[in-house]
Amino acid sequence: MTTSTYTVVGMTCGHCVSSVTEEVSQVPGVTDVDVDLATGGLTITSDSTLDDAAVRAAVEEAGYSVAAH
Repeated sequence: MTTSTYTVVGMTCGHCVSSVTEEVSQVPGVTDVDVDLATGGLTITSDSTLDDAAVRAAVEEAGYSVAAH
């Protein structure tokens, strides 16, 4: 198991959290997604190393952006 963390920018409500969770859950290899509205924290558990570009694309598909690390 691998854990990756990101910061999502632009979320303001529970619907935002749901949208990000839904999109990121569809990235191949993702087994669990935890989104913290208050901090913008996105923690992803996966069964292998994630494709960073795929995660960023999923967040953008939900309508938000990922802050630079």
